[in-house]
Amino acid sequence: MADQYQGVMQKIHDHTPNSTQILGFITLVVSGAVLLLLTGLTLTGTVVGLVVLTPVLIFFSPILIPVATVLFVAVAGFLSAGGFGLAALSAISWLYNYIKGRHPPGADQIDYARMRIADTASHVKDYAREYGGYLQSKIQDAAPGA
Repeated sequence: MADQYQGVMQKIHDHTPNSTQILGFITLVVSGAVLLLLTGLTLTGTVVGLVVLTPVLIFFSPILIPVATVLFVAVAGFLSAGGFGLAALSAISWLYNYIKGRHPPGADQIDYARMRIADTASHVKDYAREYGGYLQSKIQDAAPGA
């Protein structure tokens, strides 16, 4: 019986947490309790604020809703104007650098597109010249005196 008791006590002693583990557990419990307390205070403050401010908001809503709408539209307009102005300034700066030959980002793609358009226009012009000559000969064949 004494051997069995010592075996059980040895197993308990082997699984006993050390002081670092106990300190970590205490820190975890205290931190959790503080965070839970702060969460409760925040929730209570929110509910009390809503209870107090809801009648005020309802009473002043005929004034606050149009004011909020006007402020929203004004702020959105200023932000949009600023954004469009910044985009226009960036585009003008890019064009200025491109015209001056400073090779801004994307200039290679513009040059490639311009060459493709010029090549296509040249091919269309050559095709029209050939096809126009073909039609001219057909017209002369159809009406020799024309």
